[in-house]
Amino acid sequence: KIYPTLWWLFGDGLLPDNTYFVGFARSNLTVEDIKTACLPHMKVTDEEREHLSAFLSKNSYLSGRYDDSSSFVQLSTHLSSVPGGTDANRLFYLALPPTVYYHVSANIRTHCISHKGWNRIIVEKPFGRDLQSSEELSAHLSSLFTEDQIYRIDHYLGKEMVQNLMVLRFGNRIFGPIWNRNSVACVVLTFKEPFGTQGRGGYFDDFGIIRDIMQNHLQQMLCLVAMEKPASTSPDDLRDEKVKVLKCIAPVGVSDVVLGQYVGDPAGEGHSRLSYLDDPTVPKDSCTPTFATAVLYVQNERWDGVPFILRCGKALNERKAEVRLQFTDVPGDIFGKHCQRNELVIRVQPDEAIYLKMMTKRPGVYFSLEETELDLTYKSRYKNVKLPNAYERLILDVFCGNQTHFVRSDELREAWRLFTPLLHYLEREKTQPIPYTYGSRGPNEADDLMKRVGFRHEGTYKWVQPHTACLLSHS
Repeated sequence: KIYPTLWWLFGDGLLPDNTYFVGFARSNLTVEDIKTACLPHMKVTDEEREHLSAFLSKNSYLSGRYDDSSSFVQLSTHLSSVPGGTDANRLFYLALPPTVYYHVSANIRTHCISHKGWNRIIVEKPFGRDLQSSEELSAHLSSLFTEDQIYRIDHYLGKEMVQNLMVLRFGNRIFGPIWNRNSVACVVLTFKEPFGTQGRGGYFDDFGIIRDIMQNHLQQMLCLVAMEKPASTSPDDLRDEKVKVLKCIAPVGVSDVVLGQYVGDPAGEGHSRLSYLDDPTVPKDSCTPTFATAVLYVQNERWDGVPFILRCGKALNERKAEVRLQFTDVPGDIFGKHCQRNELVIRVQPDEAIYLKMMTKRPGVYFSLEETELDLTYKSRYKNVKLPNAYERLILDVFCGNQTHFVRSDELREAWRLFTPLLHYLEREKTQPIPYTYGSRGPNEADDLMKRVGFRHEGTYKWVQPHTACLLSHS
């Protein structure tokens, strides 16, 4: 993802003039090898071929060992040799396994930083495995770099609809009075993938779905839904409010979690016939969950008693990420209990959208109600506008020195506090996840948990892209 993103930023003229790109890794590669590997993902048009050559001419590559100081001395010499390199700003992107963060960050600090320009370092998740390891990594990085130099990247914070949550909440008068425990019955945050680990099982098995998705992506969205209005849009004001939300949440209890692991579908085709344990890189006795539903409560005046339901999993029935606010029942219902709950849905992916589910009269039938939706999305209005992807936004933010959509150390500490006791319990007890079929909605027990805490799944209404339907009707 990184090289195509840098190309798009370069092609759109968004990077500073005379930006150079230096790759460093253990593999014996050339720039031509990198081009061959990345070109299928770079979406280069025929008109852009010459511009691509200009981009590639600013690329170079060195091979070295992560724990070898002499390799970083060579890297430093190379960085100084590019035009303006001695005085340049330097941005280091650690697209690396967390196991080598310590060696690499220490060697960068000792040998490779700029003494005249600024220095910034991007760290990818997972930021540790639990609270202790995360604290150790944070302490290590803090001994080498200041907090304003460290950018902990969670690409979900760069997604269009996640960033839109701030504007939706605090830029619209209509939502303010109902965005609280008096009107909201529950909040469901969902991340579903229709495929399994497919060869990444060795990596995934070391972390599991809670560390991979729930503790970061879904928890970030929870903070944006639940936080109070920040004093301003400055990075620290925003992140202060997110930390306050996390401090109001108790660690997740075992009784508030359902875990699953997918098994093959005998009637399926291809990968869908394979279980998680059929992946040759996964131990045959693995207890690692590939699905999780957890219930959290924000114990403050705004949200006390409202369940926040986090759901994520692999090998499910669809690809979807969304935030769903389900509102309380209509008081004094005069329609014979035919009213179903209103819902506000922010669809993060695919097909970004905002829509509101409400009740209306069925045409031509006296006082017969049905579910309908009000489309609030702006995608059809801006359908000809190129929306940058999450990495484009975030890497450009690093160049600009904007930390708004990056994770601060105290926020990370609170996030791990919520899940570390649960993770340690599951690993100590070797808790067996519930089997669920590849391509299903996940374990039935997860639906039972959601129903028990107050979520109501009613009706058969399913949202359809309105702009797609409109295009079809005019064709």
